[in-house]
Amino acid sequence: MSKESERPLPYGRQSIDDSDIAAVAQVLAGDWLTTGPAVEAFENAFAERVGAAHAVACSSGTAALHLALEALWHAEGDHVIVPAISFLATANAVRFMGAEVIFADVDPETGLLTSDHAEAALKGAAGARVKALLPVHLAGQCVDMASLKSFAKAFGLNIVEDACHALGSIVASGGERTPVGACRQSDMATFSFHPVKAITTGEGGMVTCASGDIAQRLASMRNHGMSRDARAFQNAALAFEGEVANPWYYEMEEVGFNYRLSDIQCALGLSQLSRLDDFLAKRSALVARYEQELAELAPTVRPIARVPQCDPAWHLFVVLIDFDQIGVSRADVMNALKAQGIGSQVHYIPLYQQPYYRQRYGRQKLPGAEAYYARCLSLPLFPDMGQDDVVRVSSALKEIVAGG
Repeated sequence: MSKESERPLPYGRQSIDDSDIAAVAQVLAGDWLTTGPAVEAFENAFAERVGAAHAVACSSGTAALHLALEALWHAEGDHVIVPAISFLATANAVRFMGAEVIFADVDPETGLLTSDHAEAALKGAAGARVKALLPVHLAGQCVDMASLKSFAKAFGLNIVEDACHALGSIVASGGERTPVGACRQSDMATFSFHPVKAITTGEGGMVTCASGDIAQRLASMRNHGMSRDARAFQNAALAFEGEVANPWYYEMEEVGFNYRLSDIQCALGLSQLSRLDDFLAKRSALVARYEQELAELAPTVRPIARVPQCDPAWHLFVVLIDFDQIGVSRADVMNALKAQGIGSQVHYIPLYQQPYYRQRYGRQKLPGAEAYYARCLSLPLFPDMGQDDVVRVSSALKEIVAGG
């Protein structure tokens, strides 16, 4: 085995090249390190890429979720429906604003929320003041947004898409192909630029929306609630000298947050965005090779089920493994892979099983989420992998399964 084939393979990682480094260096040599022109340039390019009217950059995907929910004017005591399979941030953002979480079950073969699951969660929370739905596009595959939109409209719910796994994914509905983030069937969509995501800014996030008013509120809330819009100033005695606004003046109508994204990060994001098509093509080719290599292990080991309403931009390569059938525990599989320098991960532990949520809402049992969790394992997937890496991972997994 060559040294190259022995290199460590994490389950995901960033791809940084000379063009990314040059973009960051150019900002470092300039006048603005934060709240400068690179932020607006990145927002404009991102909005154009996903077909959104507006995009507002912020410090993380978690911050994006929090800002989006705050922009809807929810109050303490409101409730938000969240799928049980997601990262902690999806539910935590609801709690940040004092609202309560209603956990919904998911499809055991895809991990995705459906309108039936959302409706069951709503019925199970009879009497609660439910205001919003937070669907999660998982691993790059899209929730059926047309169905969810019909459900949300019937019950007067807002929709915020957690699209942190789905930059570049396409929703197919009614003969149309719409990029995730265009917000044709939601109020807002949120994205993450963590190093394992489709593109990275180190840490960072984005909210897209169709409403100019919402975009303005998001921009204000990410910066302490500050506004320099003279048309909205309330304290005229301090704000104006005659009819002209004082050049130093700003106002704060409400408490906001320090969720800004720096020019350094946005320069990296803008460079990474220019490489997105290449990243997506490489991920797609790697997934196709995985499917080819692992086909002989079906149905004991098989990729998550494909959904018809989505052309996915693969963020994760998730396989569902019948650990009882192979006679090897998930921990033993992961440790055996690790011994060969191969990383893996579980996406995700059902949120309602976390101690905080169990203590707050009591013990729950959602069979789809638990069936998905019991079998899921994410194998390495990132653009700088090669086809040989897929063969290496697949061969290692085949040996483990055969040895069980």
